[in-house]
Amino acid sequence: MGNKISTFGDFFQPGHMQIVIVGLDNAGKSTILYRLKLGRYVTTMPTIGFNCEKIRPSYGTAKGISFSLWDVGGQDKIRPLWKSYIRHTHAILFVVDSSDEERFEEAKVELSNLIRSNEISSQAPIVLLANKQDLPLAKSKLEIEKRLTAGQENFLLNGHSLTVVPCCAVSGDGLDDFFDLIYDLIIKSRKSAKMKNKSIVGTLTAPTSSSKGMNFR
Repeated sequence: MGNKISTFGDFFQPGHMQIVIVGLDNAGKSTILYRLKLGRYVTTMPTIGFNCEKIRPSYGTAKGISFSLWDVGGQDKIRPLWKSYIRHTHAILFVVDSSDEERFEEAKVELSNLIRSNEISSQAPIVLLANKQDLPLAKSKLEIEKRLTAGQENFLLNGHSLTVVPCCAVSGDGLDDFFDLIYDLIIKSRKSAKMKNKSIVGTLTAPTSSSKGMNFR
């Protein structure tokens, strides 16, 4: 584990996808990363900087796709660096501790900053991982969605898709089909963006009512 070197130059390589993992400190980002990488629970230390791992699923719809997952530290002094990572990413994972209700508002502010940021591509889907569902005080998927996305409707409708996934990094619950989910969301987002662009181009090139039937010489 550690700050393994990769490059965002891989962003445009066919069959390669960049995923950025952000969220408040102690939300379980690194635990999720290594659960996905190793398929088991490992003890992690607070991330100062970032961790990066490449994972290539061997089954499902994402089989053979190479994913680079960037786990970025969540301490308040590190959060301004998030924008450097989200500029070139196919999807964003925002991890929240479902049991820490006292920090929901803080998490909502940071999530809002991401959604409203000009740094993030409108094609990049956002997945809100509601982690630590095994704890007694963990809130439900619906409660997490309500508490953390209220007031963001206009920005989400403006192109950003947001999917809430309850999970437990310790047991792996909710993460079994993670790569299929994220791959499908990315492909769906790309198709939606292409359709939107075609619609805009069609609107710009369509003849106006005043020009219909006019004979230009």
